Amino acid sequence: MCGICGVYHFDRERQASRQVLQAMSHALRHRGPDDEDCRIFGPVGLAHKRLSIIDLSEAGRQPMTNEDGTLWIILNGEIYNYLEIRQQLVQRGHQFRSYSDTEVILHLYEDEGAACVTKLNGMFSFVIWNEKDRSLFAARDHFGIKPFYYAVHDNTFIFGSEIKSLLMYGSMEPGIDPNGLADYLTFQFTLGDKTLFHNIKKLLPGHTLTVNSDGLVHTQKYWDLDFTVDTHHTEEYFEYQLARLLEDAVRIQLRADVPVGAHLSGGVDSSTVTSLAASLLDSQIHTFSGGFHDGTQYDETYYARLLSQHSNTRHHEVFPTAQELVDVLPKLIYHMDEPAAGPGLFPQYYVSKLASQNVKVVLGGQGGDEIFGGYTRYLVAYLEECIRGGIEGTQEDDKYVVTFASILENLPQLQGYQPMLRHFWSDGLFEAPDLRYFRLIDRSQEARQFVDLELVSGQAGYSPLEAFRDQFNAGGVGSYINRMTRFDLKTLLPALLHVEDRTSMSVSIESRVPLLDHRIAELVASIPPKIKYKGGRSKHLFRKVVQHIVPEEILNRTDKMGFPVPLNEWYRKPPVDEFVCDTLLSVQARQRGFLNNVQVDTLIHSERAFGRNVWGLLSLELWMQAFIDGKYKALATV
Repeated sequence: MCGICGVYHFDRERQASRQVLQAMSHALRHRGPDDEDCRIFGPVGLAHKRLSIIDLSEAGRQPMTNEDGTLWIILNGEIYNYLEIRQQLVQRGHQFRSYSDTEVILHLYEDEGAACVTKLNGMFSFVIWNEKDRSLFAARDHFGIKPFYYAVHDNTFIFGSEIKSLLMYGSMEPGIDPNGLADYLTFQFTLGDKTLFHNIKKLLPGHTLTVNSDGLVHTQKYWDLDFTVDTHHTEEYFEYQLARLLEDAVRIQLRADVPVGAHLSGGVDSSTVTSLAASLLDSQIHTFSGGFHDGTQYDETYYARLLSQHSNTRHHEVFPTAQELVDVLPKLIYHMDEPAAGPGLFPQYYVSKLASQNVKVVLGGQGGDEIFGGYTRYLVAYLEECIRGGIEGTQEDDKYVVTFASILENLPQLQGYQPMLRHFWSDGLFEAPDLRYFRLIDRSQEARQFVDLELVSGQAGYSPLEAFRDQFNAGGVGSYINRMTRFDLKTLLPALLHVEDRTSMSVSIESRVPLLDHRIAELVASIPPKIKYKGGRSKHLFRKVVQHIVPEEILNRTDKMGFPVPLNEWYRKPPVDEFVCDTLLSVQARQRGFLNNVQVDTLIHSERAFGRNVWGLLSLELWMQAFIDGKYKALATV
């Protein structure tokens, strides 16, 4: 895990500046405190900050070159199947100078060019400079676990692992992208390749990028999930294949030359990863979890301890406080570059910080909800669709649908969600499926009370709803549950992975997510919904496969939490209420002009339980203070 950045001046006579590269890479120092280097090739400059995980020797230093010095690479991430690929390359006659996964990519690119990415199993963003044709080739992993941002500015292609690195390039100045802001106020993340920053884009997951000396920037998709339903195999076949892939994914992600631990929330996803890791390691694994002393609804450490005892781990816990939220949140928003997803950012940072005191690599359960169908809203939306199909007699072929009859026995999962159901079904019942799912995730309706959306509605003709529809209905997916999970895999998951990356990298540890092995996702995407989401039971097939390695008390939990933070309680008392009021009702915030100050004042003291309105506005204002107002400059140069 590392930080990468660089420039490509399209003016061939212009020399890349070492001073600029050093400023850009210094802003990424937390991503790679073990080593650093940069190389200049006339108008091109590559810089690297290293967090040493595999091959800790000097031979693993980057930028790294091939035998004749015609190719140079910088990598952020890990290639888990590098040993298998390395063996194949050696048999083809390639000679290696290191045992690093980075050099494996370099030699693979020599043989296969851009197609090399199709052979990689890992989390990665990397750049290869080709001296022969003066081209820059970049790639990002299948799910976007590792970040890659870029911009074309000052007749120069600029890139980096974090946006703050790009902003340290000479004349780059941050500005707000109105379409990105419209997305954020609707979803609390941005769609497509947009960011909250004007003219700064992210390379999409599963995509490559090529830049040539003529200044042309070309992106291309190399991978996507195929949701074509496999009707030829039995449930037992899918169980066997999933069990095999789960174990193999954890096995190869345990590869490291440094100590490895695991995040353990007590949910079925992290418990599965931890149980498998503990069974595959010769030594006792360290596990890390967090909670809050503000009520059982904010603390699932009981289940984490239960799994720790079951798998004989060395368990560590942390309980962040309200004062720590006040102290650390501005710093976290700076590390995030742009706000995304929810308040889980805060406790996740403290669990990562705890882990960094004991290990250098942690495994986690991220991605399980999106791949296996773990969100309660899937059941809410699917229930409505089943009722509609039963009434109208329009249910799809049974390979695509969970029937209304089969879903009945799992409806108790919705206990406690009656207020949400009343709100959701109060308007637009049985409308088009895309619009109904949009209403489940749309946050802009509530935001209208507190924000003048006309001032932040995006550029003329841009609609977050239409952008959502384009994404939701893409890919020719027949099943409603598959369309929901596909949308979340494409949008929500990258936002959650953004949090995963920034919280771990801010404390210089590597976070790995075995459930996002692309082989697992490809298998699950092909499984008929009536099997993987049988009867509307969340993660049905996954739970069935792991029932022998996860304690029954965890497996059958109905109190899904997702690392909740007691913000509702904290907003009403010091020090959080003072911090929030001082931020959202400050002169700076008022002068921005898009907040309804009276309504915001009321909201702070009346936010509903687990509401996200205050959090979304607070994160946005802290982001504006850090980047639009220019505070990042001092933080990036310390």
